[in-house]
Amino acid sequence: MFDIGFWELILISVLGLVVLGPERLPVAIRSVARFVNSAKSMASNVKDELDHELKIHELQENLKKAEKMGMQDMSPELRQSVEELKEAAKSVQQPYKSSENSVESPSPKSQD
Repeated sequence: MFDIGFWELILISVLGLVVLGPERLPVAIRSVARFVNSAKSMASNVKDELDHELKIHELQENLKKAEKMGMQDMSPELRQSVEELKEAAKSVQQPYKSSENSVESPSPKSQD
């Protein structure tokens, strides 16, 4: 990603020490580290979601191809597994419908 060597890190740390001072430098380093970690985790979450969506799309395409080829030529066991895959694809596309109805909102607590 970045090509930062040892001497560049030394230069950055000396400049940070001169500009920020010894009191604020550790706080600045911690805040930059938190920002970098949150950016990494956000990128990882986006990547995982895209992978999940691509798998769902691929599953739907395979089901469409199987339907086009004709399900009449399939054995009953294979036809049943295709139906189960269709149900799984539907449940994956809308995972929150059933959970929204079953979750109750917490009651507000009174303060004394």
